[in-house]
Amino acid sequence: MTKVWGGRGAKLALLLAHYLRARFMLRWTEREAFERWQERQVLRRLRMVHASSPFYRELWGKRPLEEWRRFPIIDKTAMMENFDRLNTAGIRREEAMEAAMEAEGSRNFRSQIGAITVGLSSGTSGNRGLFLVSEREQAAWAGTMLAKLLPGPLWRAERIAFFLRANSNLYETVRGGKLQFEYFDLLERIESHVERLNEYRPGILAAPPSVLRLLAEQKRRGLLSVQPHRLISVAEVLDPMDARYIEESFGVPLHQVYQCTEGFLASTCSHGTLHLNEDIVHIDKEYVQTDKTGRRFIPVITDFSRATQPIIRYRLNDVLTEAAVPCSCGSVFTALERIEGRCDDIFYAEETDSGRLVPIFPDYITRAIMNASPEIDEYRAIQHSNAELEIQLLHAAGAEREEIEGQVRASLEELMRKLGCRNFRLTFAPYSFSPGPRKLRRVERSWSIEPSRLHL
Repeated sequence: MTKVWGGRGAKLALLLAHYLRARFMLRWTEREAFERWQERQVLRRLRMVHASSPFYRELWGKRPLEEWRRFPIIDKTAMMENFDRLNTAGIRREEAMEAAMEAEGSRNFRSQIGAITVGLSSGTSGNRGLFLVSEREQAAWAGTMLAKLLPGPLWRAERIAFFLRANSNLYETVRGGKLQFEYFDLLERIESHVERLNEYRPGILAAPPSVLRLLAEQKRRGLLSVQPHRLISVAEVLDPMDARYIEESFGVPLHQVYQCTEGFLASTCSHGTLHLNEDIVHIDKEYVQTDKTGRRFIPVITDFSRATQPIIRYRLNDVLTEAAVPCSCGSVFTALERIEGRCDDIFYAEETDSGRLVPIFPDYITRAIMNASPEIDEYRAIQHSNAELEIQLLHAAGAEREEIEGQVRASLEELMRKLGCRNFRLTFAPYSFSPGPRKLRRVERSWSIEPSRLHL
């Protein structure tokens, strides 16, 4: 069993150290110099993991640690199957799951085993994951997060409102001193949120985009009176249509955080560009061979900031798109154009000539629908088979639904013509989604593919 580390003073000191490190000290002007520094951090972490994690030690065998880029890649399934021997705290998967599920049921998210915080991922892929974080890691994460997301210095008074499916000791770490932090449970009604927000009056509002959109609607109706100076999108893929609506409603730019069970992976800079947090994670890029732009990739992450649950050569189920040009902020960290979403939500359609299935990236579907009509307020696209596509629409009051559906149909048919694919059989339905425990996926594939039919 792990021992409690330090006291409140030690935790605040570590938080401050990581805040100063991330905000002021770690600066590079050349990518090569940064990569040499990053390599040293990775090797230092690998030595610790090799000594402390039986799973990784056996997985790597007798290979020199300097050859870590050739080590086997793991995923969530492998991590959960080997949870007991992978983590370095001696915590069994069964007891961790029991503690996490108890917290889910009671909605009291202060679940710990000894000094280790236990959490549960949202499980949008159908495979819920556990995460373990030590007190040291909590303080380090909080310092880094605040350095990247606070618009002002740490010592300035700030009120933060945070909307998520589940709270955690990890998130509560940012509370302290002049920082006020309030957790808003997504299972509660929007009316309750609006009432609390109007009373709390946060300066920073962080929530999934589906919730930010709902709050933006309340703002436009005059029911939500708060005027935050920073908005942060978390937990869901940010659709350009939602980003525009939210920004116009609140009158401030929308920032993003890309974080999952596996780490704090990206955040926006002062110029609004999403950058990989390569000062705490190394990310290998598995480029998607079928992508003609050459900029879409699946991230394989090695987190050199975590030790309790080491994340080494771990493939995520996401597709990211690199920015076509460097960010004007001057950061050497990789700039992203957007997070496309899960690999499982890439659509597949029949190629006109061969009948083989070819991939259609979510961004293509998003743009085709958004560009079809300015009267579209909300949408979802759900592919039920290789030939069947359901489009859910919410349009502006007074607009002709049949006309909008015709425009969407024409736009998607033009997309399929350009891609050399057969048209989908389209069905239209009213838009239906309510923010809560289930994440919003505007582009979603609900069927499995026969590998023999893929054209890769």
